[in-house]
Amino acid sequence: MRALVTGANGFAGRHLCAHLTDSGDTVTALDRGGPSRFDVTDPQSVADAFDAARPEAVYHLAAFAHVGDSWDSPARVARVNVEGTVNVLAAAERGGVERLLVVGSAAEYASIPSDAPITEEAPVSPVTPYGASKAAAALFAQQWFLATGLETIRTRSFNHAGAGQLPTFLVPALAMRIARAEADGTDEVTVGSLEPVREVNDVRDVVRAYRLLVEHGAAGDVYNVCSGQGYSVREIVERLVAMARRPLEIVVDPALVRPVDVPSFVGDPTKLRSATGYAPRFSLDDTLGAALAEARDRAAG
Repeated sequence: MRALVTGANGFAGRHLCAHLTDSGDTVTALDRGGPSRFDVTDPQSVADAFDAARPEAVYHLAAFAHVGDSWDSPARVARVNVEGTVNVLAAAERGGVERLLVVGSAAEYASIPSDAPITEEAPVSPVTPYGASKAAAALFAQQWFLATGLETIRTRSFNHAGAGQLPTFLVPALAMRIARAEADGTDEVTVGSLEPVREVNDVRDVVRAYRLLVEHGAAGDVYNVCSGQGYSVREIVERLVAMARRPLEIVVDPALVRPVDVPSFVGDPTKLRSATGYAPRFSLDDTLGAALAEARDRAAG
């Protein structure tokens, strides 16, 4: 299959391109940092790239992706995540693309305290500019399907981690603190609140789910990409510390504790499993081990 990936140099994008290639697909990898100078906010740049690649399937990952930083530049977030998606949709329709996966986020859901896994029927009521932009992009994808028949599939992807993720996110941030403690000979690793429960999906599993959805997902539909398994920050830190090369003490730093945090945020994967047969292949320790190995390389460098 001729596949085109936007955001190909990003964290998930690099893993997706590798998985598609390993699966026998011919991949066109587009990114603003790539040699083609692809700009998702420029309609002509998008149209030209699609015309050259003539893709059968498109995976749209290009996005402003940091939730916290989205507060500082909501207009830029909207331009990249919403206007960029509209440009991709228009180019895909014009180019006769067969299937288009628009990668969204669990941040589209309302942050309602609940221990129950979140299904696709849960309210879409985002509380961050990032979440709002992804929800708007998803609505455009749905509208394009209804109006034109372009076979769009939407995801609401829950937390994922692995090698290549920036240390501004939870798992690589914790792994980097441990790697630096090992390198510096310190005895402590500082953390914020230990109680929140989050999913930690392996990015290699997540990108496999994306390809399965392009193959088997229902056009016009939306799917949680998740495992349904949550872990407390305490468990994540304890598992990482157990992998450390020297004994470390976990110390809560009040400066790292968020004033408001949702106690549990875990998705229900039933719909994804039913449509694709998806099941995770990598364990939490596999994911944490990959993050820690990369953090050690960075600390040594």
